[in-house]
Amino acid sequence: MTISAPRDRGPAIRVQGLEKSYKELHVLSGVDFDVAPGSIFALLGSNGAGKTTMVRILSTLLRPDAGTATVNGFGVTTEPVRVRESISLTGQFAAVDEILSGRENLVLVARLRQLKDPGAVADELLARFNLAEAGSRKVSAYSGGMRRRLDIAMSLVGQPKVIFLDEPTTGLDPEARIEVWQVVKELARQGTTVLLTTQYLDEAEQLADRIAILHEGRIIANGTLAELKRLLPPAEVEYVEKQPTLEDIFLALVGKDDKVGSSKDQP
Repeated sequence: MTISAPRDRGPAIRVQGLEKSYKELHVLSGVDFDVAPGSIFALLGSNGAGKTTMVRILSTLLRPDAGTATVNGFGVTTEPVRVRESISLTGQFAAVDEILSGRENLVLVARLRQLKDPGAVADELLARFNLAEAGSRKVSAYSGGMRRRLDIAMSLVGQPKVIFLDEPTTGLDPEARIEVWQVVKELARQGTTVLLTTQYLDEAEQLADRIAILHEGRIIANGTLAELKRLLPPAEVEYVEKQPTLEDIFLALVGKDDKVGSSKDQP
């Protein structure tokens, strides 16, 4: 399968005035942001903020009501096939076949994408994600972290330019979360653009080059961690300056009663 070359050298993802409603429920209300090529962009928000809806639109699974979005230079509504050739999507739960081995899962995806030498593709990805020794084992015997690493490896078959990770560490224990973080950082180092949705403040803080806070369908802040910290003045405790944390910034912007949860966006 041939991956579409980017149309220009602009943003890997560009969103302008995006809107989406379900009857009377306004999920996205004029969202704008850009994602630079080869960067990690975190879309941070509480339950129901619209994060999953945004990913579904950018991956061509859902049409917006208004606004435009491009991925790899291609319009998500005008050139959906070209967009799909450029991307991969990993949802909240690992989409792996437990009956098959890790290697068989990868070979299956490579065959579906009509790649040459699916076995070589599978072996390269198993080695890249530290799964070579477990490659012949059934996925039912994998730990949560191993399943998620395999899931991300499967999404990279065909070398997509852009990958969407929707709540990639939901339900994982701390050790498995760190494993996934390392994988995401390595993806960016190798030039893949990553759009990450998360409810976990520490995850955005650890991974993202830029962070956008989505609240009630709008982007209410967008910048680097350092830029977001400047939105709040440092606190002084016994004459010692204390820099605000990302949690301080998030709660100040969206309201202290708005808690960050752990379930999928609704709708």
